[in-house]
Amino acid sequence: MKQIKQAHFFDALLPILILITLLGSSVYLFGDNSSYGPNQIALLFSSGIAILIGLKNGYKWADLESAMIKGITLSLGAILILFMVGALIGTWLLSGTVPTLIYYGLQLINPSWFYAASCILCGIVAMSIGSSWTTAATIGVALLGVAAGLGLNEAVTAGAVISGAYFGDKLSPLSETTNLAPAVAGSDLFSHIHHMMWTTVPSFIIALIIFTFLGFNAGNVTDSARIDQINGILQSNFDISFIMLVPLAVLLTLALKKMPAFPAVAIGALLGAVWALIFQQDLITSQLAADQNAIIGTIKIVWGAFFDGFSVLTGDEKMDKLLSGGGMSSMLNTTWLIMMALMFGAVMEKVGLLEVFVRSILKIAKSTGSLIASTVATCIGTNMIAADQYMAIVMPGRMFKEEYQKRGLAPVNLSRTLEDGGTITSPLIPWNTCGAYMHSVLLVNPLDYAFYAFFNLINPVLSIIYAYLGIKILKLEPKHLQEQQTA
Repeated sequence: MKQIKQAHFFDALLPILILITLLGSSVYLFGDNSSYGPNQIALLFSSGIAILIGLKNGYKWADLESAMIKGITLSLGAILILFMVGALIGTWLLSGTVPTLIYYGLQLINPSWFYAASCILCGIVAMSIGSSWTTAATIGVALLGVAAGLGLNEAVTAGAVISGAYFGDKLSPLSETTNLAPAVAGSDLFSHIHHMMWTTVPSFIIALIIFTFLGFNAGNVTDSARIDQINGILQSNFDISFIMLVPLAVLLTLALKKMPAFPAVAIGALLGAVWALIFQQDLITSQLAADQNAIIGTIKIVWGAFFDGFSVLTGDEKMDKLLSGGGMSSMLNTTWLIMMALMFGAVMEKVGLLEVFVRSILKIAKSTGSLIASTVATCIGTNMIAADQYMAIVMPGRMFKEEYQKRGLAPVNLSRTLEDGGTITSPLIPWNTCGAYMHSVLLVNPLDYAFYAFFNLINPVLSIIYAYLGIKILKLEPKHLQEQQTA
């Protein structure tokens, strides 16, 4: 039996360097289209290098294959949600739910404070339902439509949506990641949330100040004639009224009642289809071919919204793009990207290449500040390598938990740091499950909005500053410290 060799630092570094080189080349050669195939191939080739290193070190192909399959399997829940979100967007466009949100948003939101208002609105919704994904797929999609109508920057708007969504998600006791981080670190949920507020709230306030400043500078670009034109197009093509918002209200209610995301979104998508049949008959009729049977044609259009989305021709090219999209098929590329990324992360973990980095980090992380900074960096690195926010919480949590205990640091320090470094940075990476999802839903490349997701950028930095200054770094009480030592 061939003995398994321990991975060396160069073993761990080689796949990462190749991945960075290939991803950089992908962006350079293909630009905004890099996530539509080139990045997937880069991840596939890098996985191949990691596999060769594993074989060299004594791992069997069957073990590596099993690890890849297991890694991809972990994403199946997210992929199911992805497909259902695609269906929801398609039926909500057809039902008039999204157009209605855009219509009222154009009338109610002042351009001068639009970015800040979008951030706050998404924060409130995400905190209420505990899901940044659902918030982005509903409120976020509508806000991007409003931004297009107001002539505002879509990348900044996406940054505001993501900032608010992740702020609310992070502080919500209903959020999966907010429950996962203290479970991994060994802290209490509400102690974890309370401790997070010290870094999260100031980061959010700073982000709001920046969004407010950007809004005041952008307020003068709004064309009132264009807004009137957009409202006219919406009214002439859709039945616009508050009753069209019922599917949104039902979805948010189900989320508040803690219904799992997949069935809740599925119900929202089905309700959108019913609303389309009841309230958008004129729109559906206009989509029918002249010689097509009305009943069969209607069924095909509504059915098609689930799997292929919805498209409309208004005579205005920009509005056609804004009001068309969705469908499960629109998520296939994202699914491809997620599977390739998780395959790479699974091989890196199985072969022990990620652990090599942590061992190297702990050798130089002598102070509390450097330990927490190293944890943040490891979470970000895991988000890039393993391509999943859950992995970016669980893996560094397992790796650093013992070291935090040895240094007498309370578990809430680790759980907060896992969120500051793992949860927050996941949507900024194009091939991460969260970055890929946000790209599919908001239709803005993460490489474009990442510079404007101010909350997500500021929070990890503030966490490190607190660590070096010793602000709100809690020590284990003597009783707990003795329990840890005798455990």
